[in-house]
Amino acid sequence: MLPDSFLTELKYRCDIEQIISSYVVLKRAGRNLKGLCPFHSEKTPSFVVYPESQSFYCFGCGAGGDVVTFIRKIENLEYLEAVRLLAQRVGMPLPEEVQDDRAAQMKNRILSMNKEAARFFHQVLISPQGKPGLDYLLSRGLTRRTITRFGLGYAPDSWDSLRNHLKGKGYSYEEMAKGALVNHNKNRDSYYDAFRGRVIFPIIDLRGNVIAFGGRILGEGGPKYLNSGDTPVFKKSRNLFAMNFAKSSKENSLILCEGYMDVVSVHQAGFDNAVATLGTALTPEQARLISQYTNQVILAYDSDGPGQAATRRAIGLFEPTGVKVRVLTVTQAKDPDEFIKKFGPQRFRMLMEGSANATEYEIAKLGAKYDRTTEDGKVNFLREFCQLMAGISSPVERDVYIGRWAAELSVSREAITQQVTAIQKQRQRRQQKKEAQNLQVFSQEIPVNRQDVQRARNLRYALAEDKLIVFLMRHPDCYEFVAGQLGPDEFVTDSNRKIFTLLCDRLARNLPVDMMSMASQLEEDSMSRLSWQMASSEGIALNKQEAQDYINTIKKHALQKEGETIASMDDKDLEEYIKQITANKK
Repeated sequence: MLPDSFLTELKYRCDIEQIISSYVVLKRAGRNLKGLCPFHSEKTPSFVVYPESQSFYCFGCGAGGDVVTFIRKIENLEYLEAVRLLAQRVGMPLPEEVQDDRAAQMKNRILSMNKEAARFFHQVLISPQGKPGLDYLLSRGLTRRTITRFGLGYAPDSWDSLRNHLKGKGYSYEEMAKGALVNHNKNRDSYYDAFRGRVIFPIIDLRGNVIAFGGRILGEGGPKYLNSGDTPVFKKSRNLFAMNFAKSSKENSLILCEGYMDVVSVHQAGFDNAVATLGTALTPEQARLISQYTNQVILAYDSDGPGQAATRRAIGLFEPTGVKVRVLTVTQAKDPDEFIKKFGPQRFRMLMEGSANATEYEIAKLGAKYDRTTEDGKVNFLREFCQLMAGISSPVERDVYIGRWAAELSVSREAITQQVTAIQKQRQRRQQKKEAQNLQVFSQEIPVNRQDVQRARNLRYALAEDKLIVFLMRHPDCYEFVAGQLGPDEFVTDSNRKIFTLLCDRLARNLPVDMMSMASQLEEDSMSRLSWQMASSEGIALNKQEAQDYINTIKKHALQKEGETIASMDDKDLEEYIKQITANKK
């Protein structure tokens, strides 16, 4: 366990506003700060940072805690790993006596094993055994320098090549399975290689760790691309292929491609700002990751139907992040890789410079959808055009497009503007209604409590417990006043009892009870609950008399239970109970 003196020093050096601001765009809202939550997709900010208590809470998804909790969630780290990252950030060495816990040790083992697996795949590729893979990559126009730069490899068409290699390096089958490098046949209780007969693309995180692999099959008998499943070190929804290179690019944008080969080909052509998703459609987490490194992205998806659908979905995901989107229209080729091979890097740069912004792209799609030479086509085009214009936040940009298309279609500019204004007002009313509903939910029970059946059944007592916990967090000097009347075993809800027990334990030993100190001993769900309790009492003064009322309310539950027990006794049990009470009084 980390010393409290170390955590106290780390707390003073790691200002939560400064740390979270490097991941989330925050705006001042009174004493606090608000922004779009990095843990779920939203358009209206519900993520609040509280500098006074050095905590955060999202009223949309229920995520909450201190700065360590935040780093754990956003970087997918264990507790000690998150503390280490923060300590390195502010130049604080970890105490020598601190040892990693088992989960952190397993992560380190998997990262080390992945690095060894990447070496193995690459060595196979450049050996006679890897000739099928090397021939394929060279036939796709890749140079040996590019192959080495990306650490590309080849998985032999064998059931046990990697398994046996890693076993020889001291890794167990269980570790290989946890790292998604082998699969487990439960019927035979045996393990076999997950990647076989495939060209391998190592996936490297922003810190240079090999966290997963993607593999393209060369023959038949399986999906074209196979990607590592989620592991303790890898979440495909939170990472991007080649982001380890693109993050250092001098370009002022990122190119988002559809697949590994597109990215490698684009990099080889001189564009080091290309990335790709990992076998899935773009996720909100990936969109937010991109927003941390650039304010403009160029979508370079395939020109086929699925590629166009992915483009429209990506535009919607980037909208709440503030990232400007441009869409690359690849003509005379199905994807950027093929285009570069046909026409070269210079033409590809010209194609990017001429790429349309998201609005122009959407309008072009509407133009292709409707025949504007007919009255019906014109009306249907304008109906969707107005919906599109209503979503543009910039009045100048909106006015330019309305003016252009009013002239193009010989329609009154005022008529289009009126229709757009009506749609905006309708959306505003819906949003206000939604916010009012959210506020009502917040005033009662919000995400962190919705699945707590025990709490719902004992809401009166749970609310008193909430406030008593906040009171002690704010007034630790009143511990004896509370502890002299109420013990943790008298708490009604298990979730609050866990927090109150830790509070009492630490206060009894004169230890600090700030958010960072509590985070070292509470699980993530308990930290979210504590953060919600603090956030829901923001600006509410709690005094000793109110604390007494909360204590009395909680104690009433025990009396109520006792009354229910007595009422259910038969005559014999009741007689015995009265005798015990009489004896105790004597």
